[in-house]
Amino acid sequence: MKLFLFLLFLSVFILPYPSFSQSTPVLTERQVIQRQRIIEGRSSGELSKNESIRLGIQQRNIQQKKRIAKADDVVTPAEKIRINAAQNRASRNIACQKNDEETR
Repeated sequence: MKLFLFLLFLSVFILPYPSFSQSTPVLTERQVIQRQRIIEGRSSGELSKNESIRLGIQQRNIQQKKRIAKADDVVTPAEKIRINAAQNRASRNIACQKNDEETR
C-alpha cells in the first residue's frame, strides 16, 4: 500500500515536470551549426588557421557560459539572453571572417 501511494505521488507531482535541470536545446543546436560553419570555412579555404582557432575559442567560451548557467540547475531568462547574445556575436564573427578579403 505504501509503495502504491509513493508511486501515485511520484506520478502525479514529480513526473509531469520535464526535468529539474533546464536544458538549452536551441542554444546547443545553434552552437553545433556554428561549429559546422567554422569547419566548413576552414576546409573550403574561407578561413585561415588563425581565424578558425579564434572562432573556436569563442565557441569554447560560449560553452563555458552555458556550463556556468546550468551549474545551479536553473537557466534563468537573463542567462539565456546573455548566451544568445554571445552566439549572435559569434555568428557575425564567423560571417565576417569568412567573407573578408584576407589572404590565406
